[in-house]
Amino acid sequence: MTDTPHTGGCRCGAVRFSAAAAPHHVSYCHCVDCRRASGAPVSAFVGFAADSVSFEGEAPRRHENGPVARSFCASCGSPIAYADSRLAADIWIMLGAMDQPAAYKPTHHAWVREQLPYVHMPDSLPRHVKSSVPRPTE
Repeated sequence: MTDTPHTGGCRCGAVRFSAAAAPHHVSYCHCVDCRRASGAPVSAFVGFAADSVSFEGEAPRRHENGPVARSFCASCGSPIAYADSRLAADIWIMLGAMDQPAAYKPTHHAWVREQLPYVHMPDSLPRHVKSSVPRPTE
């Protein structure tokens, strides 16, 4: 994965991004919030150090809900990223927004207690009842 250019963008090309460092986390998420934000039965994210990611072109818009901010393209609506103020050093980019999504194989399932009953992913990846990334208690 370190040889892959860590680049991507939205559907229309107005928002582009790149990460100067390799990802630290690749995960599926089955939570209701991700499902509603993405419109898909399951989401997948590539986690990077926030200071390694830079955006070009149109600035993504943000929708904040408590400690969570989700960014998206204002022109085409494509979901771009997820950030959590409790984990300010990190950003999670939607795997589908990556230019080479096949290069980022998920290594965990998160929030499986909210997984839809008809979604079957027969892999041997670790399954977390809640988040695959612990949050500090507030």
